[in-house]
Amino acid sequence: MKNRNTNYSDFSKTRHFQKYTTEKAKPEVQRGLPRGCEIEPAEMAKKRERRPESTQRSTIGESSGSKPKPDRKLGTTIAKTSVILSVAALPAIFVIVYRMIYILYFSNTPQLTYVYSRGLVKEEINYRQVLDENLRTSENSSRRNFNNPVLAYITPWNSQGYDMAKKFTNKFTHLSPVWYELKSEGTKLVLNGRHNADKGWISEIRRNGNSQILPRVVLESIPVDLLKKKKQRERAINLIIEECKEMGYDGIVLESWSRWASYGVLHDPDMRDKALQFIVQLGQAMHAIRLEQNISQSLQLVYVIGPPRSDKFEEYDFGPDDLRVLGDDVDGFSLMTYDFSGPQNPGPNAPLKWIHSTLQLLLDSSNGYNPKLAKKIFVGINFYGNDFVVSGGLGGGPIIGREYLSLLEQHKPQMHWEKNSAEHYFLYIDNQNIKHVVFYPSLMSIATRLDEALSWTAGISIWEIGQGLEYFFDIL
Repeated sequence: MKNRNTNYSDFSKTRHFQKYTTEKAKPEVQRGLPRGCEIEPAEMAKKRERRPESTQRSTIGESSGSKPKPDRKLGTTIAKTSVILSVAALPAIFVIVYRMIYILYFSNTPQLTYVYSRGLVKEEINYRQVLDENLRTSENSSRRNFNNPVLAYITPWNSQGYDMAKKFTNKFTHLSPVWYELKSEGTKLVLNGRHNADKGWISEIRRNGNSQILPRVVLESIPVDLLKKKKQRERAINLIIEECKEMGYDGIVLESWSRWASYGVLHDPDMRDKALQFIVQLGQAMHAIRLEQNISQSLQLVYVIGPPRSDKFEEYDFGPDDLRVLGDDVDGFSLMTYDFSGPQNPGPNAPLKWIHSTLQLLLDSSNGYNPKLAKKIFVGINFYGNDFVVSGGLGGGPIIGREYLSLLEQHKPQMHWEKNSAEHYFLYIDNQNIKHVVFYPSLMSIATRLDEALSWTAGISIWEIGQGLEYFFDIL
């Protein structure tokens, strides 16, 4: 995770540095008479009585086979009785209808999760609350509250991620264990990483939920050789597909753009085109393979993309045109909207306005919103934080959940909500009298980012679930 220097005016270094170094209606019931019980108007009865006898016979029928003339008094009595019975039945009808509406409404209305029922998703929080509540979640750990796609990364060096994936399996649509690298060994390509694969864990995930398993593959091969040589491209594609088939994966998450940018490949229009065509070719080849565990679905390809480094795209940035080129052959785009700040410019991890601006630029909303592409975006959310030095020199870096909790326990800090970035932070002074600022995700900061993703009809990707606090999963 590299720091991304930006020029966004809302989050200038000076402004943040100064701030963080300064502490402190019911339907109407119709009551008509039942059919067959209508009362004949008196005037009509008189006219009928004045008819000739022959006419009456022809209307009523022959005397020998005709029915007796209805008794109007009897009809009136029946009608009154029906009205009384209808009115008497109304309360019972209303009770039945009310119960039906109540059951229908509440069976389709999700109950509040633990963190919401406890009022924990808010701006005003304190360290004691975090320490006391971070391990508590709803009893039903399978119910999804964020209904768009959720991709979760898991790393081998942080085993807690495997446990969280098993416990909250049904919260995720895609799980991406960080297992593979495609490397060059002399003139050959090799796919390393199967030793990381945990078949027992995969079986347990399959048994308990429907999450797709898409291991991450990083292209570390020499880009020029891979992109210029047809045999190298075909070899790379075959290695990836064969690994998916042998291991029973649902596809892969591919990461290559940042490496290609560092090699200068993307500055050359011809090489950039070859790079895009390689991804298209890989996607098409994967889509031609049906899954053994689900023949209605093909192998899936998710591609990792970074946010722009400024408010305008540079030639090495992944932009709207690239998104459109890959849109039909890639199933999703994992957008790394985090690492906004670093030791040289301490501040928030991923300002909300920056995330919004990135999506606007990438989806080119000024030229017309493309919902098909928006649905393929996984907006990046960090489950790690940063502890930066803000006096006495520069320094600091990423921290994970247990380190964050340790700082809270040790320093008992006052928690602050930074409105512009929509993130919580606190300040503390270490035993060498050096001031620090700590930005770490909170329930409120995550909730606002879920809302942002929903506003674009996008999903989310989490780096990475072993670095977060357990109650974070309660709002997913």
